Amino acid sequence: MTVLDTRVRPTSSRLPRTRHYVMCPPDHFAVEYAINPWMDTAVAVDHSRALLQWDVLRNTYLSLGHHVDLVPPMPGQPDMVFSANGGLIVGDRAYGARFTFAERAAEGPAFAAWMRSQGLTVTEPGFTNEGEGDFLALGSMILAGTGFRTSLDAHIEAAATLDRPVVSLELVDPRFYHLDVALAVLDDGNGDTPADVAYYPGAFSRHSRRTLRDLFPDATIVSEADALVLGLNAVSDGQNVIVPSQARDFAEQLTDRGYTPVPVDLSEFLKSGGSVKCCTMERHR
Repeated sequence: MTVLDTRVRPTSSRLPRTRHYVMCPPDHFAVEYAINPWMDTAVAVDHSRALLQWDVLRNTYLSLGHHVDLVPPMPGQPDMVFSANGGLIVGDRAYGARFTFAERAAEGPAFAAWMRSQGLTVTEPGFTNEGEGDFLALGSMILAGTGFRTSLDAHIEAAATLDRPVVSLELVDPRFYHLDVALAVLDDGNGDTPADVAYYPGAFSRHSRRTLRDLFPDATIVSEADALVLGLNAVSDGQNVIVPSQARDFAEQLTDRGYTPVPVDLSEFLKSGGSVKCCTMERHR
């Protein structure tokens, strides 16, 4: 196994890189069904507050100099706001999503159609996968989750589609049913600094914990308490890390490692098992 150079560099080496994100407005967001441990149809969503929280997140990206594309929301698809699940884009190629649950099945074709409208070459998936929910791209590889929502066959298909090696990681705790709620990419390694991640070990099988230790021996280890407020469902531009505001200890860890935490409150989306990263697909270069 190739071991990445993950040595921590001096604080001054943390530099942001302009990113290109894809979001979907939460016009139809609600908890209308329960397909993960976070969802409870008896708990009402404050729709006005959700709209405001999402708008703050979008404006945070814009204020940091990033680009944000918007995908039109579809009636009857309350979880479409979680655009990260809609696919994986690397360069001018995209690997589409094929959702596990029937409630979200229509989202896959909708996101694929939008990606084609942007001139991307989209591969229709033959296997179940939920996009960047379980595929996190680094400069040299793709970290891929399996165990709940994405099949190992999809890992092979994604590697062939995007021509990047895929490292499979097994998730074992149903509370962390996607990789992007168990692990955050802090630096993708595309710049002058090495790849860097943070993760909650309890979400992974013993073998996958060993894999992560081998690949990222200096990774940030996040507590269960911060993981349970979806603190790892964060987005980083290499310096600024947009992180759920409830993950206070994680924010301190980020500061200690030379990053700038940017807390945002997405508590309404936590009711559906999502937060910052769930609401954000990235167009990786």
